Amino acid sequence: MGFVNTSDLRPGQVFSEPVYSEGNNLLVPAMAPLRQKEIDLLLSWGIDAVQTDGYIVEAENVSEIEEEEIHELEQELEQEQELEPEPELEQEPEPEPEQEDEVIIESKRGTINFSISAVRQNSGPYRAYKNLIEKLNAVFTELKSGNNIEMRAIDNICLQLLQDLRNNPESFVGFILGGEVMGHELAKSSVNTAILSALIAQELHLPHHKINNIVAGALLHDVGMLRLSRGITEKKGGLSDAELEQIKSHPIHTSKIVTKELFGPHEVNLIALQHHERWDGQGYPDHLLGPAIDIGARIVSVADAFEAMVSKKSYRNPMGGYQAIKNLLADNSRRFDPAVIKEFTKIMGIYPIGSIVRLNKGSVARVVSVHINAPLRPVIQILMDENGRVINSRELTTIDLLEEKTMFIKEAIDPAEFDDADE
Repeated sequence: MGFVNTSDLRPGQVFSEPVYSEGNNLLVPAMAPLRQKEIDLLLSWGIDAVQTDGYIVEAENVSEIEEEEIHELEQELEQEQELEPEPELEQEPEPEPEQEDEVIIESKRGTINFSISAVRQNSGPYRAYKNLIEKLNAVFTELKSGNNIEMRAIDNICLQLLQDLRNNPESFVGFILGGEVMGHELAKSSVNTAILSALIAQELHLPHHKINNIVAGALLHDVGMLRLSRGITEKKGGLSDAELEQIKSHPIHTSKIVTKELFGPHEVNLIALQHHERWDGQGYPDHLLGPAIDIGARIVSVADAFEAMVSKKSYRNPMGGYQAIKNLLADNSRRFDPAVIKEFTKIMGIYPIGSIVRLNKGSVARVVSVHINAPLRPVIQILMDENGRVINSRELTTIDLLEEKTMFIKEAIDPAEFDDADE
């Protein structure tokens, strides 16, 4: 595989084969024009060269291919957000008793079985996370029953979330990607979206009162789903055009709940109305374009899309954090504000916390922390060494790839497909 200096890359260049940065990190697919955004990312990450087996071809010969791939990606992302989890609130399964938890990954060479109870079900952060979901679910239950609820109930959850998140940001991100709580799907999705929205808003250095309203808006952004027919919200198959239009009405229902039942702030109502607007003006309900969309709604839109992709659905398994980040980076200013995507990627890293990755020498590791300014070089724990030896949980050591220059991530691994990866 040949090397191309980053300084020689130009927007519009098209390669006949995929282009990679640092191992198997895909920069652009084959026959896809290179954009200035990819070049800027390489420069900001300090990557001097990329690798490819291909050669430069003419860009004008591949425009149709690029548009088709982007269109397919947009359709996938639309489906992730439209087919929300069932908002089942009153007949939730009883929560399982808290117990020490373990992550188990089976492979042809052995089983990776390591306890992470220190950051999970027996921990303060886990109990705090679970408590937020249960409190919001109780509010949703009251709203669904038509009982009076004050905005103060949401404000209290908002304040508690921000306090808990300030103390345990990495744990909370890990809980989102790990699918830690079973049941309470609508409340869980809303809390997860609020956590991610808070992280983005803080990274953008927005005023404290603005962050509070954004978190409150994220907690409530999908509450309008409670006003839709269960025949639609619980439908397992595809939606008809008429059913899809009803789903698209949920921002209006949410707005009515915020303004007429909760008497919430105007900024929270804007998030309720606009979180499905698109940067290119093709969203709903008002087809707002670019900066005309409230910044809170732009933030919640990105957080909501990521949360939908990494969460387990009745019709599919969750997407890995790495693939979800790749999907967001491929948006190309269509659905999302590019500035928000940039900040979100800095926070989460290319390999979000909890990602299982293979390193350049063959060992397997789990990402435990990320560097905002070096997203390709997170902090990891080796789970299986390069000889296939599974590391005992008591022997796990932490390695900072920003300091260990001889090691780098070659590829992300889907734990569900780890058997195939070892064949």
